[in-house]
Amino acid sequence: MLGVLGLEPDDELVYRTLLGRPHSTAPLLSDLLLVSQADVDKVLARLVGWGLVVRSADERFTAAPPAMALGALISQRRDGLRMAEQALVSFAEEHRAAMAGSSISDLIEVVTGVDAIRHRFLQVQQAARKQVRSFITAPFVALPPDENTAEPVAIGRGVHFRAVLDRAVLAEPGIIDDAIASLRNGVELRVADQLPMKLVLADADLGLVPLAVTPDGEPGAVLLHRSGLLDALDALFETVWRTAHPLELSAPAGEADPTVEVGEQGPTDLDRKILALLLAGLTDLTAATQLGLSPRTLHRRLRHLMDMAGVRTRMQLGGYAVRHGWVEPH
Repeated sequence: MLGVLGLEPDDELVYRTLLGRPHSTAPLLSDLLLVSQADVDKVLARLVGWGLVVRSADERFTAAPPAMALGALISQRRDGLRMAEQALVSFAEEHRAAMAGSSISDLIEVVTGVDAIRHRFLQVQQAARKQVRSFITAPFVALPPDENTAEPVAIGRGVHFRAVLDRAVLAEPGIIDDAIASLRNGVELRVADQLPMKLVLADADLGLVPLAVTPDGEPGAVLLHRSGLLDALDALFETVWRTAHPLELSAPAGEADPTVEVGEQGPTDLDRKILALLLAGLTDLTAATQLGLSPRTLHRRLRHLMDMAGVRTRMQLGGYAVRHGWVEPH
């Protein structure tokens, strides 16, 4: 409810608890909320910094009156939005002036044929100076992820890669191994239920959007230069990125296949892969197939993880896994 003010769910939970239990200590809050004291301490530090909570000399915490504390945050957010609106007007004027002499043909290029799309796909990544962002959906038009030779080269010169995968892509053969390789190289990956299009963005300067097959049977794409349309695609990517689920997969260095043994102090790398895929929305059968496991083995691993976490349901296991760092939070 208070996310629009910059508060995380844990921040709101602790604040609400303190509204009904003033003068509480951090250990008491930890016991009440079933959250580690270290996490409670971090939340309390943020709330005190924002003026939402008051700390007493004997380390007891009390929620500040909502009308005063939250009212101040709302006023700050309104002031910030007004400043952003003023900046928007100024930036829009600068953008219009810069693009006044450009023709439509300078801003949009139609690309036809697999070879031409592949060439432009590589060029867009090669042109990036800071970051490359992409939507990945199946089927692959230009080339599959494991044949993207431009990615490691760009990463080598310091370009940051972020990609959102359509959930259906995770069922493609070999995609998990490709994802692990990309993650090891520093690529950030997230999963969305369904993506609206294929897309590759190089900084805020270039965008490649593969289109449907033409009447002649050849695939087509549009290469966009800096323009209002490219700005819209930039905003679309960031919106989808914020709501997509982080994908974290890892395998022990030097091991071709993940082990099935259980670590004494926590989940194995195989366990983390299972959790990451299930939290990303894959079915048990698809996750087992991608990891080379039988459904029975996957279910056995999940049962062990629930015992390790002391929970009874998969939903509780997912929450426990996120809170204790077994997988990346959403």
